[in-house]
Amino acid sequence: MKNYIEVEGARVHNLKNISLTLPKNKLIVFSGLSGSGKSSLAFDTIFAEGQRRYMESLSAYARQFLDQLDKPDVDRIEGLSPAISIDQKNASHNPRSTVGTVTEIYDYFRILFSSIGIPHCPSCGDPIDKMSIQEIQNTLIKWTPNTQLTIYSPLISKKKGSHADLLLTLLKDGFSRVRINGDIMRLSEPISLNKNKFHTIELVVDRLNLTPDNYSRLFQSIETASNHSNGLIYIESSDKIYSQLFSEHLACRRCDIALPEMSPRLFSFNSPLGACSDCNGLGDNYDFDPELVIEFPNNPIRSCSSKVINLDETYYGQAVDHIGTHYGFSLDTPYCQLNETQKNILLYGQKKAVPHNPYISRKSVDSVFSPTHWEGIIMNLRRRYFQTHSEKMRFFFRHYMSPKSCSTCQGQRLNANALSVKVQTFSIADMMSLSVESLLKKLNSFQFSETDYAIVKQVLKEIHSRLSFLQNVGLGYLTLNRKSGSLSGGEFQRIRLATQIGSGLTGVLYVLDEPSIGLHQRDNQQLISTLKNLRDIGNTLIVVEHDEDTIRHSDYIVEIGPQAGRNGGNIEYSGKTDSNGL
Repeated sequence: MKNYIEVEGARVHNLKNISLTLPKNKLIVFSGLSGSGKSSLAFDTIFAEGQRRYMESLSAYARQFLDQLDKPDVDRIEGLSPAISIDQKNASHNPRSTVGTVTEIYDYFRILFSSIGIPHCPSCGDPIDKMSIQEIQNTLIKWTPNTQLTIYSPLISKKKGSHADLLLTLLKDGFSRVRINGDIMRLSEPISLNKNKFHTIELVVDRLNLTPDNYSRLFQSIETASNHSNGLIYIESSDKIYSQLFSEHLACRRCDIALPEMSPRLFSFNSPLGACSDCNGLGDNYDFDPELVIEFPNNPIRSCSSKVINLDETYYGQAVDHIGTHYGFSLDTPYCQLNETQKNILLYGQKKAVPHNPYISRKSVDSVFSPTHWEGIIMNLRRRYFQTHSEKMRFFFRHYMSPKSCSTCQGQRLNANALSVKVQTFSIADMMSLSVESLLKKLNSFQFSETDYAIVKQVLKEIHSRLSFLQNVGLGYLTLNRKSGSLSGGEFQRIRLATQIGSGLTGVLYVLDEPSIGLHQRDNQQLISTLKNLRDIGNTLIVVEHDEDTIRHSDYIVEIGPQAGRNGGNIEYSGKTDSNGL
């Protein structure tokens, strides 16, 4: 195997038919003026040819799903290794993507919490533990006598699939009914489920009246339901007054609240099981922003938001004027002079009706926009936004909306069940809100029991290792819950660099585009050490860079120039660095 990469006759963009030889398993820096041809050689020639050859090695079936890459304008390249490009143009704008998910550290935290996390009641905050079948029965006996109960065994919770094998097994076991997505169905009849949609399946175990004569039967039915669903029992009364999830594993005796199974899925905001139901795991919702809606705060109320709602001599204006007399303002009062209570009344309305104005027509009073009630400007816009069938109007309304932190989960993305599980008094969202540097210190200070440490020893090792990689590339200030779309190109590139180090690959050609950009000078040495570490485990690094420190610490330098554009594209110098890095 060749221990060098040989490029001959490269003419991509402004490159002047250049040829050079690069050593493998070294830190190589391409330097020169911006526009001199560094990226053309590194990315558009060497990396592009490596990618093209890799795609050609795939089967014809696999290649039909990939875009065909053109051969770069070069006579010959020999000695190429599998290549990975780490540039500044790959930042993800997926709203569900965070630093934790991009680096896969969050996945290890999900395993940590599902393994040794201590669940607490979402209502009272007390630690919760298992309920025996007898304790569940004792709770039910306290319900209203003669209540008709249906006992369910929760089998599938919001999972995709047709689940045909499960339904067939239940039928063979002698059961006759299941409840699927809220509808009771007979197992003896054909049941066809869309495999691409989420389904919730509950086995109907028994129906009985809550009487002393049925207590023995109730115990047996609870036991049967528990055996089929790993300890979960859901009981509902026919009048819907009672509906309660019980668990042999996790339940709060004070609040009669049971938690679902402790699995990594519970802590995923991309899973229906763990995501906040109000924001669907996004952490924020788009809503009308008062600062955008009130475009002219110095104007009188009648014209302060004239582009979205007309308050001047209209139905809405009559309602505002009538309500305003009871709260000390009128349509001629400038918006900026209102106090907080008055602004809330104007924007969000009031629930309590004020006395009817006899000078307003009876038709107005009987309408949904009765001047005795005022729904509020923001509430009015919300209603119109959801009621309209015009996409043009929806587009118009979106100009006055902005992302707001979810009021249910406070931007933490997870539901109450997931947030109630603690490790050393911290929820998983609490840990994600710490900076990488603070989180490393916090994890090092934790004292685990021998049993817990034996369970999560390898998980903690991976978490510590990956957090250290982020720290070593100068990203210790980032929090793991930060959205990846808010990262700069340099930050995202260094995150990918840290992820590659964690993967432990060897024999790879890495091509990087100015990884030091945006990095504080005090963190530059950490980045250089990281690059050297990646080299030392058996990889070749080609770094397009202007930073003097990186150039001085490189093993091999390629200077391209002498100028930019048509006056560049030549190899001015190619060789090893001396002891001074020159």
